[in-house]
Amino acid sequence: MKKKNHSNEKIEAITFKTLIVGVDIAKHNQWARFVDCRGIEHNKALKFENNRNGFNTILTRIYEICKNEDFNKIIVGMEPTGHYWKAFANFLLKQAKITVVLVNPYHTKKAKELDDNSQTKSDKKDALTIARLVKDGRYFETYLPHDVYAELRGLTTSRHSMNKRKKSIVNTITAVLDEYFPEFISVFKHPFKGKASMHLLKVCPIPKFILELGEEGVLEEIKKAVKKTVGRKKAAQLVAAAQDSIGVDYGEYAARFKMLSIDGMGVVSLATCLGELGNPLRFEDTRQMSRFAGYNLIEDSSGKNKSGTCISKRGRKNLRSVLYQISLTMVATNQEMRKLYDYLKTRENNPLKKMQALVVVSKKVLTLIFTLSKKKVYYEGERVFGSYRKSQLQAA
Repeated sequence: MKKKNHSNEKIEAITFKTLIVGVDIAKHNQWARFVDCRGIEHNKALKFENNRNGFNTILTRIYEICKNEDFNKIIVGMEPTGHYWKAFANFLLKQAKITVVLVNPYHTKKAKELDDNSQTKSDKKDALTIARLVKDGRYFETYLPHDVYAELRGLTTSRHSMNKRKKSIVNTITAVLDEYFPEFISVFKHPFKGKASMHLLKVCPIPKFILELGEEGVLEEIKKAVKKTVGRKKAAQLVAAAQDSIGVDYGEYAARFKMLSIDGMGVVSLATCLGELGNPLRFEDTRQMSRFAGYNLIEDSSGKNKSGTCISKRGRKNLRSVLYQISLTMVATNQEMRKLYDYLKTRENNPLKKMQALVVVSKKVLTLIFTLSKKKVYYEGERVFGSYRKSQLQAA
């Protein structure tokens, strides 16, 4: 028996009576383009909001085109990126005569350059590319599980995400230990399982701090975590290991860790940040640091950015990730960063969204790291902002 060609079947299913709708999904606003089986557009592009009113708007447009152009079959294609597509797909699947299909984001990225030989990204352009990929049969069917299967998928996804995050954190801390205190695991063979070792990783994971505490100080820290199983013997072993440690010391080590006086920035977070950043003093200025992290702005009409700009992300992804985590903590615990964050979101001119404000805070964290390293001083809240920024915050 001859094996069926599923690509041919998909193409044959699209006739002159088929309206194909390509939709580019975003958090707030979507773009839709309407084509026939030849890829010729019908009606103008539609921008609609990611809510019920927006969904009803595109549904009305679809039915109007079908009535005016005599289409009797509707296929809506979109990319399964993120999670915003699911609500729209679920809405469409409840409508009569509408088939919902998904397009591989990689195919969209490659195909859109064929239309105008340009890498320029815009949601309006991507919607047309998606529609034409569907026209060529380059899609796969949508499946949204229900009932117990939906619960199982959700729980499985959550479990996978938590395990992935846990592994990432363990790997990050292990890398810091390998560089600064490789002997730690000779004292605590399973550093991520015991209460004592976990507590010590938070307060003194570096030989310098262990030696500053001394045996009695380490013992006091251990007693904060456990009261029976671990005691003076472990404290003595840890101090001895710190004394003979082969962990790195690059000269500016003490100056770098003065930055731990910043509220909201912990030892491991800073060590991870410095591991990605390297010596802060190798940069000429903070702009160079921002570019290294990928925080420099570029032109981009995609998504919700009305200004047409976004960060380039052409830098160290892991550095941006740890700076994001530090910023989240600092806006919750650091008075100065909280004021800046609140001001950026509520200012009268060009208020920022949450993620945009956190990017600004992250860049401010880089500025603090550079300044404190260069001047070798402790963090002082009253000196964080210049006179102009202070006047903005006071006015707000």
